[in-house]
Amino acid sequence: MINIFVPQDTTALALGSDEIASLLTESISSRGLDVKLIRNGSRGMFWLEPLLEIEFEGDRFGFGPITMSDVPSIIDVLEDSHSDLKNIAHPLFLGSVENIEYLAKQQRLTFKRSGLSDPTCINSYQSLSGFKGLTKALSMDSQLIVDELKNSGLRGRGGAAFPAGIKWQTVLDAPGEQKYIVCNADEGDSGTFADRLLMESDPYQLIEGMTIAGLAVGANQGYIYLRSEYPVAHKILNHAIKEAYKAGFLGENIRDSGKDFFLEVRLGAGAYICGEETSLLESLEGKRGMVRTKPPLPAIEGLFGKPTVVNNVLTLGAAATVLEEGSDAYKNFGMGRSRGTLAVQLAGNVKRGGLIELAFGATLREVVETFGEGTFSGRPIRAIQMGGPLGAFLPESQWDTPLDYEAFAALKAMIGHGGVVVFDDTADMAAQARFAMEFCVIESCGKCTPCRIGSTRGVEVIDRIVANEDRDDNLILLHELCDTMELGSLCAMGGMTPFPVQSALTHFEEDFGLNSRRDH
Repeated sequence: MINIFVPQDTTALALGSDEIASLLTESISSRGLDVKLIRNGSRGMFWLEPLLEIEFEGDRFGFGPITMSDVPSIIDVLEDSHSDLKNIAHPLFLGSVENIEYLAKQQRLTFKRSGLSDPTCINSYQSLSGFKGLTKALSMDSQLIVDELKNSGLRGRGGAAFPAGIKWQTVLDAPGEQKYIVCNADEGDSGTFADRLLMESDPYQLIEGMTIAGLAVGANQGYIYLRSEYPVAHKILNHAIKEAYKAGFLGENIRDSGKDFFLEVRLGAGAYICGEETSLLESLEGKRGMVRTKPPLPAIEGLFGKPTVVNNVLTLGAAATVLEEGSDAYKNFGMGRSRGTLAVQLAGNVKRGGLIELAFGATLREVVETFGEGTFSGRPIRAIQMGGPLGAFLPESQWDTPLDYEAFAALKAMIGHGGVVVFDDTADMAAQARFAMEFCVIESCGKCTPCRIGSTRGVEVIDRIVANEDRDDNLILLHELCDTMELGSLCAMGGMTPFPVQSALTHFEEDFGLNSRRDH
C-alpha cells in the first residue's frame, strides 16, 4: 500500500485541500488503487500549499502547490506501478520533501513532527517519540522538572521572553492547594501563525507540555484560551484532548502514576488585548478583558485568585521537548541568554512565506533573503517589522542583527512572538506609523489614560505632521506623547505602540515630509 498525504490545516484548507482530497479519494476508488489517503498537518511551507506527499521506499516525495486540475496526472503517477518516484517528470514534482532547501536548512525541535502524520492520531504521535517527556516527568519530583526547565534556558515565546523556569518555580513555591496552568493561544499579532500551526499539526505536543507543567507546579487543571478565529484548531484540539483522556494521558491517575491533570479549551472573546496575560485571565473568568494592575503577578494570584502558570503555545510545546531530549541538549541551540530555537513566521510582501524554525543567532537578513527569497512583488525590500503590530520597523542597516532577545532590545525593537512582516519600497511608512496608533485606539482595553487617550491623540498628531501643520511643534508633541505612553501605560499595549512610530520617524523620515521641509 502507498500512503498519500494532503494537509488539513487552515492554510491548506483555504487553498482547496479538502476539495483536492475528495477528488483524490474518488479517483483512487474508481481506479482500484491500493492507496491510503492521510490528512496530515502542514510542514509550514505555505508557499507550496496545498503540498501533496507520497510515501515511497521510506521517503516522502512532494508535489506542490497543486490544484484540482493536477490530480489526474498525479494519480497517473501512482497508477504506474513501475514509476520511480525519485525521478518523476512532473512539473510540480519537488523530490524528497526533507531535502527541500527551505526545510532542510531549518533546525526543528518544536515543529519536528509537524506535517508527518494525522495530527489527531495519538498512536502516530507516540510512534514519533510523543509523550516521552511526560513519561519521564511522571517519575520525577516537581522540583526536578522545574530545574530541568530552568537549566534549558527556555524563555517565554509569547513576546515578553521571561524565563519559563523562573515562572514555574514561583508557582511551585506559592502556597495553595489549587493551582492552574493556562495556555495563551490568543495569537493575535500580525504575521503570526506558529501557535495555530502547532495546534493544528501537532496538538498532542501542547497537551503533553501542559500536563508536564501541571506536574511541575502541582496544578491539576489546565485551560487553553484559544482565539475564536481558529475553528480548525478548536476542532483538532478537542478531538486530541478526548483521545488523550481515553489513552490515560489526561484525567485521573495519569498512566497509573497517582497524579491527575484535567484540560479543556475555552474560546476567546475576539479582543487583541486578551493576548495580555492578565486581561486573558479576566476573560477566562467570564469578565470583560481588561488589564490588571501588577503586582500581584499571576504566578501568585492568577486565575480565580490562585497561583497560575500562564505560557503561550510555543513555550509549553518547547517544555515537552526539553523533558524529552533533556535540558542540556536543548540549550546547545542558540546564543547568549537566548537558548533553543525560535519559530520565525515569515509573512507580508514575501515570495516564500511560511514557518522557519532556527536556533537563535541567525540574522534577519538570512531569514528574509535566504528563506523568503525577497519580496513577492519583486521590488526591493524597504522595511521589516518583527514582533507584531507593536514591533519596530527595521531598515536595511539593521537586518544583520542576530535573532537574539538582547540584541533586538538594544535597537529598541523586539523579537516578540517571532512574526516577520516584509514591506517593499512602495510602502508608506508614515501610514504604517499612523496604523500603529490607530490599532491601539481600536484594541486598547481603555483602562489607563496613556494608552486610551494617547493613541487617539497620536493619530491626530501624525495626521497634522503629514499635512505640514505646525510641523516642528507637532514633532515635539509626538515624541513627548510616545514617551508618556511608553512609561505610563499599564501594559505593553500602550507601552510598545510608540516603537513602530519612533522607528518610522527615525529611519523613514522622508515619508513624513521631513526631508522636503529641510531642503527649504
